[in-house]
Amino acid sequence: MQTRRLGRTGHHSSLAVLGGAAFALDTPETAEPLFQEALACGLNHLDIAPGYRNAERAIGPHLPAVRDQLFVAAKTAETERDWALSRLEKTLNRLQLDHLDLYQAHGVTSLEELDRRDEAFQVILEARDQGLTRFVGITGHDLGAPKAHRIAVERYDLDTVMFPLNAHLWANPTYQADAEALLETCAQRDVGVMIIKASAWRPWGDRKPDALSWYEPHRTPEGIQNSVNFALSIPGVHAFCTPSDPTAAQQSFAAAQAFTPLSQDLLKQTTDADTGSDIFPLAELAVSAWA
Repeated sequence: MQTRRLGRTGHHSSLAVLGGAAFALDTPETAEPLFQEALACGLNHLDIAPGYRNAERAIGPHLPAVRDQLFVAAKTAETERDWALSRLEKTLNRLQLDHLDLYQAHGVTSLEELDRRDEAFQVILEARDQGLTRFVGITGHDLGAPKAHRIAVERYDLDTVMFPLNAHLWANPTYQADAEALLETCAQRDVGVMIIKASAWRPWGDRKPDALSWYEPHRTPEGIQNSVNFALSIPGVHAFCTPSDPTAAQQSFAAAQAFTPLSQDLLKQTTDADTGSDIFPLAELAVSAWA
């Protein structure tokens, strides 16, 4: 699998970042096949969070043996200092690591939420100073993420960002403008850029979810390949995070291995031909697939 330099981290991340949410319902035993498949496909970057139910406990026992092969990124959604400190300690213990490669403020999607996270950001920055993480970043999945992340990069001198991007979102002029402004800031400051929701298709609506994802992902190899090609062809993007549904994640591994860049003309044609639907606002359209 191809790699790209993840900004100033200097790490050459695989185009596909292994999304830890795919292990939400796993034990260490049931997580092993997908985890090993990801490594065999060339993924060298793991993204995981305590909010992904069992994921940290399921993956942790597998990490010490492959620590030198993986760039390990974790997250916190806490707002208060004491809770953020406790969460970091739990994450390190569950992952059986003495330090992370990247620690991120998770789920920041507005300027108001960014302000609420200041105590947690101080913990994240102190963790970098103390050697508990090498780099720091921010994630968020909703329409306000790009604008909030641009301010956060400047306010806290962050090393990475992770935000949603797909053809349907790119067709939204306001979202595209906010995302392009964020990408420009990241390029100027050499900040690593990761994408989520690359293969999102539409909300579940009234239908019962039959994939482990709060939105319906693309299901066909062609749909996933086109989605991956699109996201990775946007200038300034370094990698995308694989989805929470294990089957869609496996298909994403293959799509990343077969990545073919799109020209600017093809990017526009793909945007114009998009058949997806809004999966945001998250609070209104998300349906739990883990219930």
